Amino acid sequence: MSADRVISLLPAATEIVCALGLENKLVGRSHECDYPETVKQLLVCSYDRIGTQLTSLEIDQKVKQLLTNVLSVYEVNSQLIKQLSPDMIITQDQCAACAVSLPEVEQVLSAELEKPAQIISLQPNSLNGILDNIREVAIALNVVNVGDELLEELQERIDIIQHKLRFIEKKPAVACIEWLEPLMTSGNWVPELVTIAGGTPVLSQAGKHSPYINWDDLREQDPEIIVVMACGFSVERTLKEISTLLQLPGFADLQAIKNQRFYIADGNQYFNRPGPRIVDSIEILAEIINPKQFIFGYEGEGWIKFEV
Repeated sequence: MSADRVISLLPAATEIVCALGLENKLVGRSHECDYPETVKQLLVCSYDRIGTQLTSLEIDQKVKQLLTNVLSVYEVNSQLIKQLSPDMIITQDQCAACAVSLPEVEQVLSAELEKPAQIISLQPNSLNGILDNIREVAIALNVVNVGDELLEELQERIDIIQHKLRFIEKKPAVACIEWLEPLMTSGNWVPELVTIAGGTPVLSQAGKHSPYINWDDLREQDPEIIVVMACGFSVERTLKEISTLLQLPGFADLQAIKNQRFYIADGNQYFNRPGPRIVDSIEILAEIINPKQFIFGYEGEGWIKFEV
């Protein structure tokens, strides 16, 4: 089936479609799809049930409350989707707090759409899973060769980092913070990104969901490097709540703080979007972990060093 009218309800999927050179096929997007800049002109097919002015703790509480009653923290505009008459809808079936859920999309398809539409559901939990999703979308959109070229380019960038680090023996312990309150570390593919960038991930496991941790866990681990990459938060948004960490007892005594190896990264545009820019995320970590070996130019926008 030819897919000339595509709705993406996942920012990473929107980026994949555009990276494949098929932005012209997009007719609708989620409220969070904002890259590349030109996709902002597309009609918005979902909205947030939570709001944007809450603190990390309030968001966490609201998400847990909502998910006891609904399928996800986002809702689709079923009437608009019906009007757009898509051939394909791309969503995810991994995290109810990350994007419109697969069951919600299936409800819309069964109740609203007047013609069949293909559903592509992305649910990666590893770097290879992300790359496989890019290939899956390329196949679904009949641009296999373009997909192969994109994947080859991404792999070359990964290989460059690994090749440059092949003789670097020191691999500092790196804790990646995905949420400020309650405290969470970054799981899924992020530990793999840390490893590729020359670090040793701590307090989370590759391929496993991001875990809640206790403050004492972080203090006991005492990592050499801490990177805050709060999910859905820009650097500026994270800075508004960074005092949540700074006020924890003994925070200033951590070696990462003493040695000025505490960083804040853009967890909205990078790290938490399983699309082509996941390789940008590896490059950001490479700059942070091995600044003498790598300068890709992300500092100041993609990440900053925060001095306590």
